Amino acid sequence: MHHTHRRARFAPRVLVVPAALGLLAAGAPPAAAHTDLDSSTPAAEASLAEVPESVTLTFSDPMSQKYAKVAVTGPDEQPAGRGTPRVDGKRVTVALGQRGRAGTYSVGYRVVSADGHPVSGSYTFTVRAPVVSPPSPTAAPPEPSASPSPASASPVSAGGGDPAGAGPALVTAAGVLAAAAVAGHLVFRRRRAGRGD
Repeated sequence: MHHTHRRARFAPRVLVVPAALGLLAAGAPPAAAHTDLDSSTPAAEASLAEVPESVTLTFSDPMSQKYAKVAVTGPDEQPAGRGTPRVDGKRVTVALGQRGRAGTYSVGYRVVSADGHPVSGSYTFTVRAPVVSPPSPTAAPPEPSASPSPASASPVSAGGGDPAGAGPALVTAAGVLAAAAVAGHLVFRRRRAGRGD
């Protein structure tokens, strides 16, 4: 009878332990979710007018500076990043050293969150070539306007007469004199002929 009583006293305690463990499991917080890349600047598949000064990756959890690795490759397959990535909480930023080059840029990253979750991935963005405006046509110089030629002035004689008008008058006078000479000669011959008769 004594041993039976002791077993009866310990039986409730044995039942309580599994129940307590069940309550602890129910109240425990869920396991941390996997760390992901939330956003990036520039965004994936973005088309930019010029090369940005830096690339910034924003994750869902704070990152570890020690294990942050970000590589940016330019259009010529050469590294475009400058220096080591800088971690600021959930953001990881790397500066770009090559400016003004058009083409496709690739961003590859491998980082580890503060609680030990590794994250890796890659994406691309594009920098458009600058648009060069065609040169404006050069306007032809205006043609010089024809200046009126100065009127040629005929020299005026001191007597005020017109030398150009003296020619016809002289011809007329010479004709009159010639006619008078011919008439005089005819009259003279007639007179002479009359005397001979």
